Amino acid sequence: MRDVLPIGLLILGLAVGQVAAGQVEPPRIELPRQALGPEDLAVIINDLDPTSQQIADYFVKRRNIPSQNLIHIRFKPGDPVMDLKTFERIDRSVRAATPAGVQAYVLTWTLPYRVGCMSMTSAFAAGYDEAFCATGCRPTRASAYFASGSDRPYTDFGIRPTIALAGETLADVQALIDRGVAADNTLPSGTGYLVNTTDSARTVRATTFARTIERLGGAVQLARIDADAIENKDDVLFYLTGLVSVPKLDTNRFLPGALADHLTSTGGQLIGSGQMSSLRWLEAGATGSYGTVVEPCNLLDKFPHPTVLIGAYVTGSTLIEAYWKSVRMPGQGMFIGEPLARPFGGYRLVRDGANWHLTVFALRPGRYALQAAEDPIGPYRDMAQFEKVGFQPVQLTLPAGGLLQVRIQPITPK
Repeated sequence: MRDVLPIGLLILGLAVGQVAAGQVEPPRIELPRQALGPEDLAVIINDLDPTSQQIADYFVKRRNIPSQNLIHIRFKPGDPVMDLKTFERIDRSVRAATPAGVQAYVLTWTLPYRVGCMSMTSAFAAGYDEAFCATGCRPTRASAYFASGSDRPYTDFGIRPTIALAGETLADVQALIDRGVAADNTLPSGTGYLVNTTDSARTVRATTFARTIERLGGAVQLARIDADAIENKDDVLFYLTGLVSVPKLDTNRFLPGALADHLTSTGGQLIGSGQMSSLRWLEAGATGSYGTVVEPCNLLDKFPHPTVLIGAYVTGSTLIEAYWKSVRMPGQGMFIGEPLARPFGGYRLVRDGANWHLTVFALRPGRYALQAAEDPIGPYRDMAQFEKVGFQPVQLTLPAGGLLQVRIQPITPK
């Protein structure tokens, strides 16, 4: 069972609206914007690749991406690595065509996954810069977006997190997009499996597992598993492990919105790698994954940090935000998945006797005001204040009947 913050607020003294006899109308709830939306994404389409165009068409329709946020480019498809000269030409045209408010990019191809020493997603996000690369077991340039509370990464840090809608077939990618859409606001009760394998070089993230469970176990069910794989699990929400190739993936059921990756050297080499491709996670049913495209060594900062990844996701970040915030040094890493999947957005509202019980995950730690009004346009009045101090969901209690408009607003420190 999940614990919740000890916040129980009973709103009193609010004038109620008119409700027909025998009816109890639930209040309409408005949460603060704390995540990217369709209008924040630009979709990059290769006009020389029919599959790229089909992926873009499907994604745009499913996610209602504004037409002005479609960016068309041209390059010969099918090669795993793009030459730097071609990338720089494309990058200039993309940046010139990007609407000012766009905060992130979506790529609509699987190949190429790399340019020079950088992943394709990181090169589009930050521009090609060899400071994001390293020869040997060395650190690279860090991302200022790591573990941040920002939902405006380009405005705040000058980078546009980028993810690829990747898959070996069009049907694979369409199924991926469908899983992302299906995940939204589901508040899933699945399990995060943190797997400590016998591969000592690749299971270095296990040093973070105890802390992750300590900090996040009240928000989501987490299980440390000492084995090379899990099998026959029907509730996989997170699966983080370290192994060259992960067996028994097809025995498990991944929930819509599930995140999964394996720490190894070349998982981000999506096609043709000598190690397991990160695409295998998506084919097994995950909605997002990550892998490196060149040898990163087993430096933790080059891979998703479990606490940051899970913590961002369960407090309402989209998939693209959670994955990008979790990697301190992302230059060599390829991000793949459905970007707007947001299983912990929204809220749950349940009536119990005279009261409504509101459960909200999608709030970052901070102070908030609970406000109410009798009309959608206000005026709103502060009814109570509360503080979210961790990752657990907030529970608020509202009296039933007549609370037509309720919203939660962040309190900005003076």
